[in-house]
Amino acid sequence: MKIGFTETVLRDANQSLIATRLPYEKFADILPEMDKAGYYSVECWGGAVFDCCLRYLNEDPWERLRKLRKGMPNTKLQMLLRGQNLLGYKHYPDEIVRMFVAKSVENGIDIIRIFDALNDLRNIEVATDEAIKRGAQVSGTISYTQSPVHTIKAFAKLAKDMESMGVATICIKDMAGVMSPQEAYELISEIKKSVKLPVVLHTHCTTGMAYMTYLKAAEAGVDVIDTATSCFSGGSSQPATETLNFAFEGLGYETGLDAAVLKRVNDFFKPVRDEFLKSGQLDPKMLATDTDALNYKVPGGMLSNLVAQLKAQNAMDKFDLVLEETPKVRADLGYPPLVTPMSQMVGVQATANVLAGERYKNISKEVKAYCKGEYGKAPGKINPEVLKLVLGDEKPIQGRYADTLEPVFEKTKKELEGIAKNDEDVLSYILFPQVTEKYFAARKAKEEKVVRYTIAPAE
Repeated sequence: MKIGFTETVLRDANQSLIATRLPYEKFADILPEMDKAGYYSVECWGGAVFDCCLRYLNEDPWERLRKLRKGMPNTKLQMLLRGQNLLGYKHYPDEIVRMFVAKSVENGIDIIRIFDALNDLRNIEVATDEAIKRGAQVSGTISYTQSPVHTIKAFAKLAKDMESMGVATICIKDMAGVMSPQEAYELISEIKKSVKLPVVLHTHCTTGMAYMTYLKAAEAGVDVIDTATSCFSGGSSQPATETLNFAFEGLGYETGLDAAVLKRVNDFFKPVRDEFLKSGQLDPKMLATDTDALNYKVPGGMLSNLVAQLKAQNAMDKFDLVLEETPKVRADLGYPPLVTPMSQMVGVQATANVLAGERYKNISKEVKAYCKGEYGKAPGKINPEVLKLVLGDEKPIQGRYADTLEPVFEKTKKELEGIAKNDEDVLSYILFPQVTEKYFAARKAKEEKVVRYTIAPAE
């Protein structure tokens, strides 16, 4: 029996615990060692990494990817992609989706885990098609959640439909850590009956069930699990790599991991973790078990960003109220799974409702776009009163929203002439215009400073 491990410390583990504030320089030296560990893959890009590199870390995310590829030449590099949203927070034209996927593979990505926040498969078709054409392995991803409209049969049908699209694996993405051991066993068993593909399970320790859930998933035949090096595991992150390697080897599973290398990787990250604890960027709350998530369905990355958002507004005293409001907003919006960008939408709206002291007094433009149909089809029925409040007499969009979008790449490339150095720069700008513009300015200033210091003074 075999079970593969995807290591998440370079993406989801630090996204969930420290809101993706891990600079490349903090882990560059350990990459050659990680390359020897025997991981099924290392998740190192996508998700919030792209945005945070530009917004907070003053890094070019594309250059980061190229360095990762160079540092781990023998390991499959994996990214998380939000289908038609790519790594942004809205839908992009098909030409941008195809070019972004092509450039991701060209710069070093081997596996693309592609999902849609609403499980609307129309929104992953183009990205999946392009990734396959470019030779990447596509992991068709189900955004797992629990609600009156999300059933095992519905999820199994999604898996079957993804298989027909040509994906290489099926990933079940339990971003809030709410999947119970029995639910994992039943769901994976059903999917295994429905498709002939390997099944991957992703979960979080948020509610304390993850280790048990992985054990039952293995009994059902799961092929790959997501884990984090132990000092960045637990809480809103993933279960510990070393612990599960030890446990599964004891049960007779072949993991392919080198325990001595895993220890060296963890020893390297311990002082990194301690540094974030000391600075306050790693809130101890993120390392604790929170069974309230079984009710709130709040994923780890959303939880850490929610804490950061409330701290910035000196409103941490409203934390529990916002958590209570979150499932109410989710129900109003037709039970969308709380994964990016829906987690941000629901979280921001819940926060706005609490801080304003009145529900839907202030409605975000993203929620308006969602109700209009710009993100796809809602899983359930949107509360008619909320829909009326948001749209008025305006009718929701019929069909696939991306079909209404005009190509923008060449136009944007021309606008950035003399500023963008390559097509990757143009794509960064299209996804995050204001943030990338600031990054370009900072990059230019840094380059000019280097030139001033390297040119010898005249005799």
